[in-house]
Amino acid sequence: MAKMAKILLAFAAVVAIAEVAIATTYTVGAPNGSWDLQTNYTKWAEANTFHPGDTLTFTYSSSQHDVLEVTQVNYDSCSTTNPIATHNDGNTVITLSAVGTRYFICGFSGHCGAGQKVQINVVSGSPSAPAPSSGGPTPPSSVPSTPGSTSPIASPPAGNSPPDSGATTVTAGAGLLVGLAALLAF
Repeated sequence: MAKMAKILLAFAAVVAIAEVAIATTYTVGAPNGSWDLQTNYTKWAEANTFHPGDTLTFTYSSSQHDVLEVTQVNYDSCSTTNPIATHNDGNTVITLSAVGTRYFICGFSGHCGAGQKVQINVVSGSPSAPAPSSGGPTPPSSVPSTPGSTSPIASPPAGNSPPDSGATTVTAGAGLLVGLAALLAF
């Protein structure tokens, strides 16, 4: 009876991990741009599907750009008044923690009006691979850790991700799976 309980517990844990084990890190504007004045962010965002747990990496020169998270009203009007958050470190990582729409603009004068803004629609469901045209993979060594982040970063094996995929797969829970396997061995 105890063996059956262990098997059921292990199965439940594996099912739970399967729901949250994969997230994607998107480099905003990649592969042909970054957080700049040349990239078409509407097309870039439409080429990707964002899920809770995914992250956005904004790469930019902090002397020329910043990243403001704003309300929809401020996004539509390019207003920098009362942003939700302001980032100016040159390598901003934003975790998309819930379903919904997030709005980001550059707060430098004239940049938002020139198109340096992006609307991110975070949808429920299982994460999927990004569209091949959405951007180049981000090497794990260049993805900074964020406070509260405990997921190790792992690049897909060479040849297993489409070129210019725009994302790095993040895998969590491997240690838990090993622990469950050990538990079942008893």
